[in-house]
Amino acid sequence: MKEARFWESAGEAKVRCRLCPHECLINPGKVGICGQRENDGGHLFSRIYARITAAALDPIEKKPLYHFMPGTGVLSLGSVGCNFRCSFCQNWSISQNEAPTEELLPEAAVGLALRKRAAGIAFTYNEPMIGLEYVIDTARLARAKGLANVLVTNGFVNEAPLAEALPLIDAMNVDVKSFEEDFYKKLCGGRLAPVLARCEQARAAGVHLEITYLVIPGHNDRSALYEGLARWIAEKLGPETPLHLSAHFPRYRLQAPATTPSTLMSAQMAAGRLLKHVYVGNVSGPGGDNHTPCAGCGAVLVERRGYDVKPAGLGPDGRCLKCGAAGPIIVKPKWKT
Repeated sequence: MKEARFWESAGEAKVRCRLCPHECLINPGKVGICGQRENDGGHLFSRIYARITAAALDPIEKKPLYHFMPGTGVLSLGSVGCNFRCSFCQNWSISQNEAPTEELLPEAAVGLALRKRAAGIAFTYNEPMIGLEYVIDTARLARAKGLANVLVTNGFVNEAPLAEALPLIDAMNVDVKSFEEDFYKKLCGGRLAPVLARCEQARAAGVHLEITYLVIPGHNDRSALYEGLARWIAEKLGPETPLHLSAHFPRYRLQAPATTPSTLMSAQMAAGRLLKHVYVGNVSGPGGDNHTPCAGCGAVLVERRGYDVKPAGLGPDGRCLKCGAAGPIIVKPKWKT
């Protein structure tokens, strides 16, 4: 275990975790809601520092990130645990269970990424911010070796911890579970407002940001929610911010039916009235092709069919090869130019 950041003594050997908005009061020998931050002798420790359940070279589009380094691969690292209790979790076997782990120290993680010729490292699969200490240590070493850093998160973290990580993060995908507080309370065990605030914080810090919304039939699939989310994105993050509408499949406790392609297409139309780039994911067939056009001439900048990605219309500077217009795609992080 490694001593955690962002906590304070609460007397009688108790500690108050300040990492996320739960701000758990943790008794000696106990853990917080995430299950992985433990009070040991009046000090808070991370139980998952350098403990990995999965390490795989993924297309960056799988995160999903469509406007950041398209067609590249990232070493995706996952651990165990989450500060949400989503009854519909698609990765519940590691987020809600004590899954087996192996040690992968930051130096070894960066070395593995380099050997696999990855463009960067993605902290993903479970909720990476509950292992903030590992994210920061690994991301710092990765940056020094010229690797990009990607964070895939539920966004339920306090302002100060995220502020410490953001200078090392190049791109984020934040899961916005729904655009109503009641959904978060009943199905996730969390709150919406802090998630929205952290998205705005990341945008203000200049981090590339994309949003994912898992469409769950009967729960968050109303037009008013799509339109409310799209309006907030347009006003607070910018209408060019990519939104990914993803299909739900029953994997855990919530027995909602799988999302149909027609439902996703309706959601895409509703959100697309306010946003420039709305993609659908986790579905094949109609709507499964998510090309990115040039805003200037309409030429296809990036052609996508599933994870078959061809950025043939992009120049090395991210401009359209046909008309020269600056595109919405980041070919490489600013610090690498």
